[in-house]
Amino acid sequence: MIGNMQPPAPVPPEQLPQVALDTMRAAKFPMFASADGDQPRLRPVAPVKTEGFTVWVASLRTSGKTGELDRNRKVELCYFSDGHDHVRITGVAELVTDPAERREIWDANPLLRAYLHSVDNPEFMLYKVTPRRVRFMREWALEYQEVEI
Repeated sequence: MIGNMQPPAPVPPEQLPQVALDTMRAAKFPMFASADGDQPRLRPVAPVKTEGFTVWVASLRTSGKTGELDRNRKVELCYFSDGHDHVRITGVAELVTDPAERREIWDANPLLRAYLHSVDNPEFMLYKVTPRRVRFMREWALEYQEVEI
């Protein structure tokens, strides 16, 4: 109990994946954590594609994030909704080099096209974050629930 509040009841396991996906949709812009040597780095990102708990993130070759991912591909995304629910995706970021996959994401994202002008722009870096662990926390529950992936 928190003060006079009871912590929220856990989400039933069979509903957990959908509740977590709904939280991700509501939050829209996750925080993206990577490592710069022994220093964690955190920044908001705008995913360019999401399929389930797999998330694609674009970057620039000259970005600090790109150098960090060259050295350490372990990352975490944290989605935090207005209702204070959150989803944490712990995973590995893989550089996407497949031309068809890059083209599909390019064609679906007007902002990429407006900013980078060409799918072949050497500044265009695309990462696919494959989840290794997904956790969900209901507002103020103070305990994570493991989401089956």
